[in-house]
Amino acid sequence: MQTLKTQKHTEEQTSHFGRLTPRMAHYRETIIDAKPYIDAERAILTTQAYKEHQHEQVDLLRAYTLENILKNMTLYIEDDTLLAGNQARQNRWAPIFPEYSMNWVIDELDSFEKRPGDVFYITDKTKQELKAIAPFWKNNTLEDRGYAAFPPQSRLFYDLGVIGADGNITSGDGHIAVDYKNVINKGLKWYEERVQAQLNQLDLTDIEQQKQLYFYQASLKTIQAVKDFAQRYAELAQTKAQETNDKKRQAELLEMARILTKVPYEPATSFHEALQAVWLVHLVLQIESNGHSVSYGRLDQYLDPFYEKDLQAGIIDKEHATELLTNLCLKTLTINKARSWNHTQFSAGSPLYQNITIGGQTPDGKDAVNPTSYLILRAISQAHLPQPNLTVRYHKGLSNEFMLECVAVIKQGLGMPAFNNDEVIIPSFIRRGVKKEDAYNYSAIGCVETAVPGKWGYRCTGMSFINFPRTLLIVMNGGVDPESKKRLLPDYGKFTEMTSYDQLSKAWDKALREMTRQSVIIENSCDLALEQGYPDILCSTLTDDCIGRGKTIKEGGAIYDFISGLQVGIANLADSLAAIKKLVFEEHKLTPAELWHALQTNFAGEAGEKVRQLLLTDAPKYGNDDDYVDQLIVAAYQPYIDEIAKYHNTRFGRGPIGGLRYAGTSSISANVGQGHSTLATPDGRYARTPLAEGCSPEHSMDTEGPTAVFKSVSKLQTEDITGGVLLNQKMSPQILRSTANCQKLVSLLRAYFNRLHGYHVQYNIVSRDTLVAAQKQPEKHRDLIVRVAGYSAFFVGLSKETQDDIIERTEQSL
Repeated sequence: MQTLKTQKHTEEQTSHFGRLTPRMAHYRETIIDAKPYIDAERAILTTQAYKEHQHEQVDLLRAYTLENILKNMTLYIEDDTLLAGNQARQNRWAPIFPEYSMNWVIDELDSFEKRPGDVFYITDKTKQELKAIAPFWKNNTLEDRGYAAFPPQSRLFYDLGVIGADGNITSGDGHIAVDYKNVINKGLKWYEERVQAQLNQLDLTDIEQQKQLYFYQASLKTIQAVKDFAQRYAELAQTKAQETNDKKRQAELLEMARILTKVPYEPATSFHEALQAVWLVHLVLQIESNGHSVSYGRLDQYLDPFYEKDLQAGIIDKEHATELLTNLCLKTLTINKARSWNHTQFSAGSPLYQNITIGGQTPDGKDAVNPTSYLILRAISQAHLPQPNLTVRYHKGLSNEFMLECVAVIKQGLGMPAFNNDEVIIPSFIRRGVKKEDAYNYSAIGCVETAVPGKWGYRCTGMSFINFPRTLLIVMNGGVDPESKKRLLPDYGKFTEMTSYDQLSKAWDKALREMTRQSVIIENSCDLALEQGYPDILCSTLTDDCIGRGKTIKEGGAIYDFISGLQVGIANLADSLAAIKKLVFEEHKLTPAELWHALQTNFAGEAGEKVRQLLLTDAPKYGNDDDYVDQLIVAAYQPYIDEIAKYHNTRFGRGPIGGLRYAGTSSISANVGQGHSTLATPDGRYARTPLAEGCSPEHSMDTEGPTAVFKSVSKLQTEDITGGVLLNQKMSPQILRSTANCQKLVSLLRAYFNRLHGYHVQYNIVSRDTLVAAQKQPEKHRDLIVRVAGYSAFFVGLSKETQDDIIERTEQSL
């Protein structure tokens, strides 16, 4: 039964984007209604495979494991769907991946349902099943091996949460898009033939070629497992067809069976076949590994030839194509992931960051928007879900018509589409050695990060999270963490003894470089453990040129391999430095000792509050186009940008172009999690409260309007922050009700991207009153969607702390 909210949404969409078909509307309701349970089935099947095949070389062990899962997992085909494929025993259930981590799973068995947000349900039977397999995984998981790989000094940074890397050692990599164009046009059969040809010419007296043997054998086994998996669905569809008396549904099920007998092993020859192939491969990639940000790439580019061909032949019409695309969107939301509570605070809202990219340019610089681009906008609006993520590649030649259509989706309150700017990203890639035709084919991966689909290695971003504001406090305390009292950095001078801002600036420079170096050690430790024990065979097979090199992605099989960590609290650092420079060292309104005491006591008492108000009101704030503060953050960020460029990743020199690192500001919801461990900061922020997200200004500090925000953000070194420059903006729904204001937003976006060379922006179109009401009556706002960071989520599923963080964001006008 639809809620009033859903009914209202449906009515509002009818005039422009049309309604979901009745069955897709019903399917949507069943998915949203589905309670997210913890599912032990994959964990049990994985344990079986590991026990039976633990003597095998690791590539084959991983292939046997995926084979056992796909052969024995529970399958179902819902009554409303036209696409087959499920991740767990029920929609929205979250499978457990024991090979990555079991410690937190067992520790949190009784607290899943008690979480303040991202709640999961779990039965007593499931608890017992997980407890039964837990002994096998003791000291036998990625987390165990990754943690053991941390050198003692680097481990301290991780343990104290100054450098976060929970996602790297408790789950798979993800952050990738495979070559779906080849999958649907050539089929897995083509990959199989390539692998077999490589295998046939191996000289096994060469140890390097003997290593390739195991990858090739594993690849063949995995391709066959996917083929058999599709056949299992084909047989299920046949059975269901025989059981129904509904002639229309019977015909649909028989067509589904025909398609699944063919794809993804054989090439697709229709739009429906192509979508089924994409969905099934996308699904298996996330059954193989629980890394998130597994994305669809440029969906409009590789699907459009099938759509236009079928349209011309009368095989499909716009309405049915839209229904199939909405079906894909709904299927995408069925995938779920359970994270430890600590990791969850970095990824609030159970996001999988499954990104679809549309628009952009062709390799010869022409506008790439096509009929399927418009269909995808239509489907995203009709489905009205937080997943899949949607990104539009902006370029100067993007038509006004298409831009207005994008704004029409934005105004629906999905937090989508986000915009990435070709005018910045493509030249940045080319400067780093990416071939022009590949740079022009980039797509968004997860949040705002970007990579070349099918040619880029894992984790183009999200390697580790450095807490900039906490680092500043450590610097001010002479290298000692103020809370734990443990020394993390050399003593470059205590703030209370400093007599100039220049002294603090020099100390920050040295300290940040050491912090950066430690983050590299932690990242390398994680990658070492992943490479040694957890290769993803299917994903490697579908990424160029792992087959040609006989290497998995982690061994250097991809053509390109650039990665980035993420830097958290950009705005807090900017405002803190401005307050220190102006109020302490220039105007002498505060002494270093007075400020430090206020921070250590969390602005307690009348004197502390007086200091806090001075910090809030008497110092310039980032986000207002004020060079005083903006240039301070540009200078403070530079040591990280310079230092990180010195360090290669673990694939350097092993085949890929690049093998390097760069900066990134996509903090996802780490601003909340890392805020918990950060004491009061010199910008006037209270201890334990959220940090600013992405590169967005701190809440309520950007008082000069959206243009000033754009100007401040554009001063950052966007050409060097290739991992993504994430900017969230928030507007009231009333603003975009007029056509004139929609056009005004298009003009504003063009100015930001064309003149200021902005990297990215996305919009939350929701009123404060609505958000507050949803907190009080969540049952009436169950499908209210908000943009959290580089992704959207259902508002009512978030913890109150994260909800409050979103409520307090500045509401801009035009």
